[in-house]
Amino acid sequence: MLNDLKRQVCKANKELAAQGVVHFTWGNVSGFDPSMGLFVIKPSGIPYADLQPELMVVMSMEGQKVEGRLEPSVDSEIHRAIYMAWPFSVAAVAHTHSAYAVAFAQAGLPIPPMGTTHADYFGGPIPVTRPIREDEMDEKYAENTGNLIVQTSSQPERVPAVLVNRHGPFTWGKSPMEAVQNAVVLEQIAESCYLTRTLNPNYEGMDDALLQCHFERYHTGYGQKHK
Repeated sequence: MLNDLKRQVCKANKELAAQGVVHFTWGNVSGFDPSMGLFVIKPSGIPYADLQPELMVVMSMEGQKVEGRLEPSVDSEIHRAIYMAWPFSVAAVAHTHSAYAVAFAQAGLPIPPMGTTHADYFGGPIPVTRPIREDEMDEKYAENTGNLIVQTSSQPERVPAVLVNRHGPFTWGKSPMEAVQNAVVLEQIAESCYLTRTLNPNYEGMDDALLQCHFERYHTGYGQKHK
């Protein structure tokens, strides 16, 4: 079942490790098939080097395991909440604990656009969720976290990323590898933003006109349109 999607999801999870945005088993990628109402996700606690397509876990949109001998990632309910909210615009989700993006998340700070690398991939600031409340830390903690992501993102296609307060980044895309690419770029712009503010604390970010210019140029001229 969903063998091609399993291969894509497995490859994308391995790419997280290859790009250096995860350590040990600290992250996951999933892919969604809207025609079947199912998503494929990394199994919990398995090192990236040991992943194989047949180890991927198939989940329903009701949160039930449909196929797989291993348990799904503990973040599967977060992924499911995102697919439930945006089934026609999001086909894959990635989660990492990359250092600079996590630093912004732990500080409860959004990542403002500082330069054209940010603008090429994200058409606005990377938002951060509010802290999760104690009454949301129950058996639905992961689902509640996913709902926070959905509530925080006002333009999921233009800014395919959210920082979960005190947790870390989630990104998405039209394919598992696109979600991973967005996760890698997110870490790069988080580091650049931190260094820019260290060098010039008075710099507030790029102007909207340049942001819009680069975002439109990348998405219609030479970038994701041609991937």
